[in-house]
Amino acid sequence: MRVPFDDKVWAGRSDDGEPGDTRRVFNQMMAFSSVAQMQRDVPVIVGFGSDEGVRRNQGRIGAAHAPRELRRVLAGLPAKTSLAALADAGDVVCDDGDLEGAQTELADVVSEVLTSGGRPLVLGGGHEVAWGTYSGLRLHQQREADNAAPLASRKLQIINFDAHFDLRQKRPANSGTPFDQIALDCAQRGVSFNYACFGISDLGNTASLFAHAERLGVHYVLDVDMQETQLPQRLNELQQLLDAADDVYLTIDLDVLPAAVAPGVSAPAALGVPLSVVEAMVLRVAASGKLRAADIAEYNPSLDQDKRTARAAARLAYRLL
Repeated sequence: MRVPFDDKVWAGRSDDGEPGDTRRVFNQMMAFSSVAQMQRDVPVIVGFGSDEGVRRNQGRIGAAHAPRELRRVLAGLPAKTSLAALADAGDVVCDDGDLEGAQTELADVVSEVLTSGGRPLVLGGGHEVAWGTYSGLRLHQQREADNAAPLASRKLQIINFDAHFDLRQKRPANSGTPFDQIALDCAQRGVSFNYACFGISDLGNTASLFAHAERLGVHYVLDVDMQETQLPQRLNELQQLLDAADDVYLTIDLDVLPAAVAPGVSAPAALGVPLSVVEAMVLRVAASGKLRAADIAEYNPSLDQDKRTARAAARLAYRLL
């Protein structure tokens, strides 16, 4: 089910009496339909309210409420010069157990945003959002193939910040299967599966998942190798992936962050990757000019403490705007 843009959630403090630029994100937000076909690369927020993937994956539900809560925190952040235009395309909601239908609807919205010239930033929901975002990007690329380079000639690099591979092969699909679904889709299309996962927990993935990742040629880095002292090496590694790609899809599972920073997730991390490291790498992806779509997954407001997780997620979302 698609829920239209709600301007009431975009509200916050006004500093009109102060000198200088006092705008905040909520001041710049408008409905997606009003900017369609007007400006290229306008960031467009899309919500994906779903617990179904997490429920199927035996996780702690509550992520369906993430889009509204993340908007509330994001709304109050300052709008700098670079945030001249922002849009909101509303939510896709899965409240009837039909995850596959909701993912198809999300794909349609993502494709619509891309066709308009916008750049979608999807706020989940569980990590089942990834299949919907990816499908929307592929749908758009397929539709554009007649007027551009053939799809098979463009290299799509998927970059995931996550404690888990999410390569489970069990069906029906859930929050732990999206990248296996993408791998199968790539095989069917005859295109390469270029998947890099940063922040993998050695204790959060079975030997079977590591073996499957190896078979698929997944580029991964463990969380122990993603600490602040290792950031220069990770940025160089990331840059090589970006240089070799034509298009990038970025997905962030908030459980990659330490539990103290992100308690509001289904599976809090015992070690995790520092927010400063994730942020620096996200900024590098954004600066590449190749980012086509992004999403942020697994925020669970019911498990959060003092909005710590929401603030971390909003900070990363802001960097992608």
